[in-house]
Amino acid sequence: MHIEFTKHAKEQMRERNILEDEVISTIKYAEMINKINNVYYARKNIGRAIIEVVYIREKYIKVITVYPL
Repeated sequence: MHIEFTKHAKEQMRERNILEDEVISTIKYAEMINKINNVYYARKNIGRAIIEVVYIREKYIKVITVYPL
């Protein structure tokens, strides 16, 4: 599974102390996924927080942003 991160997503991850492995785990093993107009919203409890990863699927997965709920 090829995953790329936008500059915005990387900045948000850094500011919010969310690791790349946590984002990948959320995409692979989401507890809930919503899809609205080809945009996916994946949620997962990573222990210290529930995070939501917003991404699109093209030839690969492109992570747009990440935030805690």
